[in-house]
Amino acid sequence: MPRTRIKICGITREEDAVAAAQAGVDAIGLVFHPESPRHVTLEQAQRIRAALPPFVTTVGLFVNASESLVREALSKVPLDLLQFHGDESAEFCSGFGHPWIRAVRVRDSRVVAAAESTYDRAFGLLADAYSEDRYGGTGKTFNWDWLPETRKLPLILAGGLTPDNVGEAVRRVRPWAVDVSGGVESAPGIKSSQRINEFVREVTLTHETD
Repeated sequence: MPRTRIKICGITREEDAVAAAQAGVDAIGLVFHPESPRHVTLEQAQRIRAALPPFVTTVGLFVNASESLVREALSKVPLDLLQFHGDESAEFCSGFGHPWIRAVRVRDSRVVAAAESTYDRAFGLLADAYSEDRYGGTGKTFNWDWLPETRKLPLILAGGLTPDNVGEAVRRVRPWAVDVSGGVESAPGIKSSQRINEFVREVTLTHETD
């Protein structure tokens, strides 16, 4: 089983980005969605990105953002990967000449297979819990049995992950990566270095005992 990559999303402080990097995570996420409690300005994002050591991927998360906002973020912040979390079309996602992943809200067993067909140019699909009124950050899990065992694109598992359940998630789903936000926080947007380290340790132990 390949090593499961780890992304800590919703970073709002430089010290949390550094703590995540020191814990050994592969990527951090910066949320450019004003309605999110984890939203960062471009200026905050610049400072967070500058605080990171080498070889930590910086992901910019957008929810139904305008083309101009995405381009402005790309011009001001060295983003390695774009993450689209709203109702964006495949054409929109592909229009920036930049690697991207697509988030899908899973409500049944058909969602991921359909998204793999529609968003076949994505570098990966992020599977999150479905909510009628929120595009993510629900803090809830979903039925992992809805995820197909055979996948065309790398699968990033999100939705209600914590240090307490991520080991089971990795064993059952065998995703390419796991993505956590609220599950390692002490308050919305404020990460706990202890929780981050616990989360990373659980993922690592799963591989050691697999």
